[in-house]
Amino acid sequence: MKPTTELKQCSCNAPIEGKVAVGMCLNCGNPLHLPTPTTDPVNHPPHYKAHPSGIECIQITEHMDFLKGNAIKYIWRAGNKGSEIEDLEKAKWYLERRIAMLSR
Repeated sequence: MKPTTELKQCSCNAPIEGKVAVGMCLNCGNPLHLPTPTTDPVNHPPHYKAHPSGIECIQITEHMDFLKGNAIKYIWRAGNKGSEIEDLEKAKWYLERRIAMLSR
């Protein structure tokens, strides 16, 4: 079993000092219920589903070219991950690049 230091106290109320074996308390042998992640930061981060529709932006943008899709992505999540102005500036950058491409 791999060691962890996530828990501070076992259900036996003994403080867990140092490392414990994942799945059991080394003090009493009781099973430990380790916290499970409520989000998937790689595949489904919270800001991906922050839109009121509840759908992920990629469901729309995967049908677009890269530049338009990225502009939509930054507009879609504007302000949900960081600065709304920064996200809108990024969207503007992608739109300007697409417009320049089409203007050649």
